[in-house]
Amino acid sequence: MTITQPDLSVFETLESEVRSYCRGWPAVFDRAQGSRMYDEDGHAYLDFFAGAGSLNYGHNNPVLKRALIDYLERDGVTHGLDMSTTAKRTFLRTFQDLVLRPRDLPYKVMFPGPTGTNAVESALKLARKVKGREAIVSFTNAFHGMSLGSLAVTGNAFKRAGAGIPLVHGTPMPFDNYFDGQVPDFLWFERLLEDQGSGLNKPAAVIVETVQGEGGINVARPEWLRALKELCERQDMLLIVDDIQMGCGRTGAFFSFEEAGITPDIVTVSKSISGYGLPMSLCLFKPELDVWEPGEHNGTFRGNNPAFVTATAALETYWTDGSAMEKQTRTRGEQVEQALISVTEENLADVKEYRGRGLVWGLEFHDKARASRVARRAFELGLLIETSGPESEVVKLLPALTITPEELDEGLSIVSRAVRETA
Repeated sequence: MTITQPDLSVFETLESEVRSYCRGWPAVFDRAQGSRMYDEDGHAYLDFFAGAGSLNYGHNNPVLKRALIDYLERDGVTHGLDMSTTAKRTFLRTFQDLVLRPRDLPYKVMFPGPTGTNAVESALKLARKVKGREAIVSFTNAFHGMSLGSLAVTGNAFKRAGAGIPLVHGTPMPFDNYFDGQVPDFLWFERLLEDQGSGLNKPAAVIVETVQGEGGINVARPEWLRALKELCERQDMLLIVDDIQMGCGRTGAFFSFEEAGITPDIVTVSKSISGYGLPMSLCLFKPELDVWEPGEHNGTFRGNNPAFVTATAALETYWTDGSAMEKQTRTRGEQVEQALISVTEENLADVKEYRGRGLVWGLEFHDKARASRVARRAFELGLLIETSGPESEVVKLLPALTITPEELDEGLSIVSRAVRETA
């Protein structure tokens, strides 16, 4: 497509240098619907980014939009802190009926604040309070957020350095297949736990992503997750699953840990829980862990009632029959996998690996700079994709769960072309 140079002057002169996504996508976006975004000149872009996983049901989903507009037009409460509101009550009942009960999950629901890192901070605080211990174990290449507690359990050196102070009380352990299968699972971790001379403080909890999104689409095997859960139980540690990006159906089931057949002690949820891109997060935990004192963890924007409205609409629309959405996502995922197999076969010498689950996939190259070139060329061809991994070496595919097979094929064709044209 032919794109005129947009006027970016106000962003470049007034906005902080910290901005990032806009550098890879030099356009001024004006509107969006479904799986497409449009710039101010009317050029369309197919979206394989989905708000970093916040738009699992697409941009301006019409059912969710209608529910939101109706609520606002009747002057429904917009800001409620943790006050009881009709919007919150409806969401809680719907979440219990459509998500928790069908999966036999006993969780209490906490609204810790509007973002994913708020949920992670509350999970870490709760685990430490329950166990009376301060250490938390995380995993290599993990990403859990940008506030200090979350950064302490994040692996990326660049993001950690931004803290400006020592990040303490967190210890990394090898994620699944970190040693390419050469070392038995949890050998190092368990040895440190059992050796009184190891120097490892007894952890209160372990925090893990079942699929590391920002870390490079590293997929944990179900058996590895089950073994981790068993290790936590043996060693009196809580298991926290960070499902902020991989939850809400991204891997198929509503929660990404369902395939492994485990019940984590604590689960963090955000991004697509509101369904509409509105800020909202949850911290879920077993009832016996609910040892908070009133107000011990709070936040001004934890009662985002418009988000409760769209979250309820998303659950009622897509999860009343949860198996249908799960089946569709897995089918779309198979479509992506077949395309990536073709790309790999066509570029056998260049592609190191493709991997993923459901509708989150990564394509890694031997030349680590190649991924950024592919993403840049894809943008020129009308597709929004990002990179991930510690050196941005993985092309990350994260389309909306509601994308049509035709749109998916269109985007995958652009990915294939971008790979060919950046050899």
